[in-house]
Amino acid sequence: MTLGVMQMIDSLAVGGAERVAVNLANLLPRERYRSFLCSTRAEGPLLSLVEPHVTHVRAQRSRRFDPAPILRIRNYVRRNDIRLIHAHGSSVFFARLVSLIAPKCSVVWHDHYGRCHFDDRPVWLYRTMARGTSAVISVNQQLAAWTRTQLHVPAGRVFYVPNLISTTGDATPAGGRPGKPGFRIACVANLRSQKDHPNLLHAMQRVVADVPESHLLLIGADGDKQYLDRILGLISELKLSRHVTWLGVRNDVPSVLAACDIGVLSSASEGLPLSLLEYGAARLPAVSTDVGQCAEVLDQGQAGRLVPPSDPDMLGSALLGLLEQPELRRQLGAALHRQVCDSYSPESVIDRICHVYDTALESL
Repeated sequence: MTLGVMQMIDSLAVGGAERVAVNLANLLPRERYRSFLCSTRAEGPLLSLVEPHVTHVRAQRSRRFDPAPILRIRNYVRRNDIRLIHAHGSSVFFARLVSLIAPKCSVVWHDHYGRCHFDDRPVWLYRTMARGTSAVISVNQQLAAWTRTQLHVPAGRVFYVPNLISTTGDATPAGGRPGKPGFRIACVANLRSQKDHPNLLHAMQRVVADVPESHLLLIGADGDKQYLDRILGLISELKLSRHVTWLGVRNDVPSVLAACDIGVLSSASEGLPLSLLEYGAARLPAVSTDVGQCAEVLDQGQAGRLVPPSDPDMLGSALLGLLEQPELRRQLGAALHRQVCDSYSPESVIDRICHVYDTALESL
C-alpha cells in the first residue's frame, strides 16, 4: 500500500525552495508514495512543471490567521489518507496547525534558509514550532547545527540533505541572446539583497575594462521592487548598459545556460543554491562566493572558483581568469558536471529523503 505524502510550500513562484518542493513531488518513487503538492497562498509559474501523477491543491490562505484554509487542508489530508506533510520554509507553521487537528499526520520541516548566520529569526517561535515536527531537513551543515543548538532538536531528528537537479539530457542553446559566444556570463538569482548583485556589477566593471566583449545575463524574478530599481540604477551608473542584460524570469533556463560560457553567483549568504547545480548540469564552469554550502558543491575549489563574499576585485579576477582561458573553462565545467551527477542527482538525494520519511513515520 502506498503512503500519502504532501509537499507544502507557500507559493509556486520561481525560487529555490519552490523548485525543490516541485522536484520532490515529481520524483518520489511512485511504488512507495502517493504524491500531493499544496501551495498555501498562491500558485505560480512552477505549476506548469508539476507532473500529471502529482495532485495539486491550493489552501487559499489570504491572511496570517485564517482558520478556514487550515480546516480545508485538514479535511483534505484526512480524506486522502495523507500521513506525512513535507513543509518547505515558512509553510511549516501552517503545516503544524494542520497536524494539530489531524494527529495521524506527521510533519517534516525542510529549512532552506540561507541567512542563519545573521541570527535574524525569532528563535523562540521556531523552537516552539520545531517541538512538534518529526524531523528537520537542512540544506547546509550550518543550518543543521543551528537547529540542534538553537532549537534544541535532537541530533537524531536533524538531517542534512542537499538539493537535487536532473542531469539527464542536454538543452538546445537559446537563440537571440545578447553578447558573443565565448564571452557570456550567466547569473541565475532572484533579485533580492541576499544575492548581492551590486558585488557582481562592480566586478563586471573591472571585467569589461579588460575584456570589452564580455556580457552578463541576469536571470531571476524581481520580487523586491526597491532592490530592482537599485540594480538598474547601478547598471547605468557604472556604464554597464551595453554589457549587462536582465532577462527576468525564464522558463527555459537550461537553454539560456547552454548558450552561455560561465556561471556566477555573488551572494552574501546562501543555503545550497540550485543555480550552482544548474551550472553543473549545463557543464558551465562556475565562480561563486564562499558562502553556505557553495564550497561543497564546487568540491572545495576543484570544480570551480571560490572567492570571498563582498569582494568585487576577487570576483572580477576569477571571472577574467575564465574568460581568458577557454581550456580551463572546459575542464572546470566538466568537473562540476561530474560533481553534480555524483552528489546531487535525483537518485542519490531521493534515497536520503525516503530515509528521513521512514524516521519521521516512526513517531506516529
